[in-house]
Amino acid sequence: MERTQKAEIIAQLKAKADKAQIAVVTDFKGLKVEELTQLRSKLRQAGVDYQVVKNTLARIAMDGGPHEVLKDKLKENCGVAFGYDDPVVAAKALADFVKGSKKFALRFGSLQGKFMSDAGILELSKLPGRPELLGRMLGTMNAVPTGFVSLLANVPRGLLNVLTALKDQKSEAGA
Repeated sequence: MERTQKAEIIAQLKAKADKAQIAVVTDFKGLKVEELTQLRSKLRQAGVDYQVVKNTLARIAMDGGPHEVLKDKLKENCGVAFGYDDPVVAAKALADFVKGSKKFALRFGSLQGKFMSDAGILELSKLPGRPELLGRMLGTMNAVPTGFVSLLANVPRGLLNVLTALKDQKSEAGA
């Protein structure tokens, strides 16, 4: 590989790493080309880039970036998945593929610059995604005004019940 090609690959990797919220290093030894293609397709649907990288080029690309904690741990053949929007979605997609493949494994990762073990990535994959968390938050925020309106509606309703009972009592006494 020529020096200009290496520089181009490093620049592409650095751009992806700098933009990504999560970077996960995987072991793909023994995977067939079809399986790797399926993985890439599944990850692409989730908005995740997956790239098989040379360790020396990846180390240079990660140097000084948000995922610098990974650079010294890159050894042997590895692939790196970069998740941009929701780190949970990337972790879920990778964890799902790990469950279905005996040869594919998570090694470690970096979530916004913090090192994560493979177990940490699997735990992250169990969390609800961003849309679900936003829905829960909106439901909680909506519960407060709904409860307040219900409470305010009970005051006149109680008064109306008392007045109705007085009216019924007077109409029975007058009859």
